Amino acid sequence: MAGGWCYVKEIVMPHYAKYYVDRGIATLLIDYRFFGASDGEPRQHLDPWKQIEDYKSGVSFAELQPEIDPERIGVWGISYSGGHVFIVGATDPRVRLIIGMVPVIDGYEMLKRAHGTMAFRDLMTAIAKDRRTRFLNPASRGHIPMSAIDYWKTLSSLPWPEVYEVFNNIAATEAPLHKHWNTIESVELCLMYTVKPYLPRIIDTPSMMILGEGDDFTQWDQEVMAFHDIATQKKELFIVPKTSHMTLYSNLASLEIAGKKGAAFAAKYLIEPFQK
Repeated sequence: MAGGWCYVKEIVMPHYAKYYVDRGIATLLIDYRFFGASDGEPRQHLDPWKQIEDYKSGVSFAELQPEIDPERIGVWGISYSGGHVFIVGATDPRVRLIIGMVPVIDGYEMLKRAHGTMAFRDLMTAIAKDRRTRFLNPASRGHIPMSAIDYWKTLSSLPWPEVYEVFNNIAATEAPLHKHWNTIESVELCLMYTVKPYLPRIIDTPSMMILGEGDDFTQWDQEVMAFHDIATQKKELFIVPKTSHMTLYSNLASLEIAGKKGAAFAAKYLIEPFQK
């Protein structure tokens, strides 16, 4: 299990992990490089392809543990990482199960919709300025808030006030290593990110997509279309009713529904076939 934008492993993932543990499935929660308890510079820098490599390193670590069956390893992700896991599963044959919650499908489409025309112009201007600065001084990276409560006047990566409220509440209560900012280059890399080419490569790996009804953050219409591009017939789409993107972090009832559904799907393919 790994998280999305500016996550550390204490953000929401332990709550989901307990439903998998209850079904007899061990869980490994990781901090990406540059975040939380992991080392590396620059801090707070999101490179989705390095994060995908970190998932694969997590698989390498897990399969060496004596209590783990290396033939029964799955990957779970949420939001940004909800997209990562489909790429990991499509490109790493060791992965035997994929569960992606409210996944980012296409970074450009998500960010353009989220910001709207005028703010998106400002975002592109900031990215261009940061690229010029990095060309002159590669060690110099600009920073931008992850989100902002005053989204109409403060440029941020994810301009949704609910993100600011929920993440800062979680940081205050459960995840003190969370920092609510990231490099501007992280946003530029997200604009080049898409899961779409990898979905037809998932031929036989059981895959589940869990969405929030009406999620206009990672855009459930994009997610539903992407689900149909997953090639395997061993797939399941589950939409949590009357919820949203951030509800799956802050509402324990919605979190429980999604957690139990995902854990049941994982048990169906990783546990039940091996029971005598």
